[in-house]
Amino acid sequence: MEMDTRDTIMKKLLDAQENVRDYEMFSKKVKEKEVAGVFKQFAKESGIQARKLQQLIDKHGMH
Repeated sequence: MEMDTRDTIMKKLLDAQENVRDYEMFSKKVKEKEVAGVFKQFAKESGIQARKLQQLIDKHGMH
């Protein structure tokens, strides 16, 4: 099944949101501060991606 642009953006938005949750959780569970810091940074980066994808959906009326 071929995905259209909206479907693709929605899938990647959900992926990015899941990554935010996962990295946040991992950052709180690991004991090594360096690893926790990297996971925290990845959560922030995934959050930026999620916000940009949401903006595309909102801008182009893809609700």
